[in-house]
Amino acid sequence: MRIHFISIGGAVMHNMAIALHKKGYQVTGSDDEIYEPAKSRLEKYGLLPKSFGWNEANITSNIDAIILGMHARKDNPEMIKALELGLKIYSFPEYMFEQTKDKLRIVVGGSHGKTTTTAMILHVLNQYKIEFDYLVGSQLEGFETMVGFSKDSKIAVFEGDEYLTSALDLRPKFHVYKADVGIITGIAWDHMNVFPTFENYVDQFKIFVEGLPKEGSIIYSADDNEVLKLIEKANIAAEKIPYSTPKFEVNDGKFSFKMDETTYHISFYGTHNLQNMMAAKHACNKAGLSDQQFFEAIQSFKGTAKRLETLYEDAKCCIVRDFAHAPSKLKATVNAMRELHSKRKLIAVYELHTYSSLNKEFLPQYKDSMDKADVKAVLFSKHALEMKKMPMLDEEEVAKHFGEGVKVFSDKNQLRTYIEQHYSKHESLLLMSSGTFDGMSLEF
Repeated sequence: MRIHFISIGGAVMHNMAIALHKKGYQVTGSDDEIYEPAKSRLEKYGLLPKSFGWNEANITSNIDAIILGMHARKDNPEMIKALELGLKIYSFPEYMFEQTKDKLRIVVGGSHGKTTTTAMILHVLNQYKIEFDYLVGSQLEGFETMVGFSKDSKIAVFEGDEYLTSALDLRPKFHVYKADVGIITGIAWDHMNVFPTFENYVDQFKIFVEGLPKEGSIIYSADDNEVLKLIEKANIAAEKIPYSTPKFEVNDGKFSFKMDETTYHISFYGTHNLQNMMAAKHACNKAGLSDQQFFEAIQSFKGTAKRLETLYEDAKCCIVRDFAHAPSKLKATVNAMRELHSKRKLIAVYELHTYSSLNKEFLPQYKDSMDKADVKAVLFSKHALEMKKMPMLDEEEVAKHFGEGVKVFSDKNQLRTYIEQHYSKHESLLLMSSGTFDGMSLEF
């Protein structure tokens, strides 16, 4: 099988390329630029293009399938040549479905918690040596790639992103996977550049749940009012499985919970992650595991990269990094840190980085999202706004939308000075961004 990737350097695209190469497929690819770590990883497997850029000569009639990345434009010359030759063109999600169409597909959807919930499922299945295909949006301990295929697996677990599929296919990715078992962890408006209204955004989840087969299941958060409204209104043929936050305790900075008179101790923390755990539990039940098997195995789960990831910790302080960017994620992450160290001063720092977060019309969604922190700071980069060709923001206006006590910066050096004024290594410092804080060092 010969496969060619257009935009092979993407975060998930290069992982699929490696996974198919390891499966024995002949893989080639092209891209106009490839950054680390994708560059080194592709080079390791002999998949790095000899030169960057698009070349019609890469597209020949003996290619069995083209996999088109989301970043390829409609005028991409390789894509145009493939269309002229009548080659089969798949988006990334379409090819994931093609590889797993005869398997039980568990798709984790929701505005927040998708990566962690997916990672929990994979961790537990792995503990019991159950083979599976998978797609997850973060590098996980014990997994070389974010995409994996197994010859003999009967289960596939996908992180179900609601973002668009490709330049040729404007469906959300999680519609394309055609789930047998669906999960919705929560609904809070995101991707404003694609879904301009909250109603339009919610509609995508309605399509998702109504597309589940009658012999399938929808696992959903009963703690989320928007999810409950959706489940009540939607025409769902599948089995409905609600879940809620289990009762838990926090002692000496460690979370524990009790199930059937057995106490389980976990390394992760936060109410939102306990909710993610319960979603993962029900998914693993559908994969054939008992509750007891799940809870025994989840105790060794340590979390995922950049999700409440500890950069430094001692008895008096900690520095934690998180990928949080949407308002609901921000609030859940800040609250989790407050739950973990309830008596310690909490400094929360956030970078506006995504298209939605840098949009003036979206900023009101952030109101009170950092309330539980004692010191609150927000950064936006003027350069990032210019690169995205978006209107410039005003620091005072941003602060007004976030709420009382939030200090806003457009200069990373001023932000760092502000953090150093408040962080004396006796506090919890939480750094939240899907970017890099405009290149600011995270060592304090």
